[in-house]
Amino acid sequence: MSLSHRTGLPAALVFAMLALGLAGCATAPPPEPPPPPVVPTLPPAFPPQDIVGRWGLTAYHNAEDRERTEKAAAGQCRQPYVISMGPTGGVMMHLADQAVPTELRLKGAPGGKTYIGLDGEPPGSLQDREVVNFDGRVMALRFVDPEVHGRYGTMVYVRCPAEGARPAAKRPPTKKPAT
Repeated sequence: MSLSHRTGLPAALVFAMLALGLAGCATAPPPEPPPPPVVPTLPPAFPPQDIVGRWGLTAYHNAEDRERTEKAAAGQCRQPYVISMGPTGGVMMHLADQAVPTELRLKGAPGGKTYIGLDGEPPGSLQDREVVNFDGRVMALRFVDPEVHGRYGTMVYVRCPAEGARPAAKRPPTKKPAT
């Protein structure tokens, strides 16, 4: 055996080992992406007591239907949707596709947003509803989950008069005396 043949064999082994080592690096799993930033829970824009009560409820999918939907919601007070206080300070409402109400929390988020959803979940979680509008009489909620929002649309709640209260009677227009 010649000397050049002997030194070539260990060098070939070194290159083969190096190639195998590099191949192992190429198949290593990519590093995990960093977790999404935590959205701080801030105080909501209003306390839960403000939404407790009886509500007429309807929904719309197109923004141009909002005014008509609000009027239709007022007509639903014969069979109102009732929001009550929960045992630990939240509000009792239904989650999407659930027949039994669950205690939900009002959660504030940056930008003055308010969400209604499960306690312990960050604001804007998939099961949350974003409060699109609330003026004390009309409340509009939009599901955060796009699939659920696509099915239910934007929910419009119109506060019903107190139970047993009669709606104000409409007066007929008065005629001006002839002169």
